[in-house]
Amino acid sequence: MSNIKILLNGIIRENPIFVLLLGMCPTLGTTSSAINGMGMGLATTFVLSCTNMVISALKNLIPNAVRIPCYVVIIATFVTPLQMCMEAFLPSLYQSLGLFIPLIVVNCIVLGRAEAFAGKNGVIPSGFDGLGIGLGFTLALTLLGAIRELLGTGKIFGLSCMPEEYGSLIFVLAPGAFIALGFLIAIINKIRKV
Repeated sequence: MSNIKILLNGIIRENPIFVLLLGMCPTLGTTSSAINGMGMGLATTFVLSCTNMVISALKNLIPNAVRIPCYVVIIATFVTPLQMCMEAFLPSLYQSLGLFIPLIVVNCIVLGRAEAFAGKNGVIPSGFDGLGIGLGFTLALTLLGAIRELLGTGKIFGLSCMPEEYGSLIFVLAPGAFIALGFLIAIINKIRKV
């Protein structure tokens, strides 16, 4: 499979949110706004791409009995500096995302791709797989965050699109995440079957 097909596969055919239904905790917990969704998605994309390449490069050196703990250590190696950089340079986004940044270490999307793809393929295809899955995750989180932000506050990326009094508070709260995600998954499933 070519690198472009691998990249597009993660965005469309194997989108972690809309198709595989993985990573629901950060999806529902961080998408109260479009900027939060995008920030979480880009952070996860960075970790996914880097860990996939490192795991792929080291796959023959990692003993099978300690494969998963080694993957977690490699993932944590990239999450820790990411967390420090976000805290230093993007403090408001870091505060908003809170605990979800360090939880990237045990995110099932990252671990799943390490196990399913990076442990069986070369470095370059693994990097493209991480980038594709990460971009699919980012697009899904940003779309869900934008919809929730628009329906809840009348804004997208903080820019006013409609009067705030037309917004419904439920979409900014947890139940709104479930409602919006359910409708988005239904719409995408309908489009995919056409």
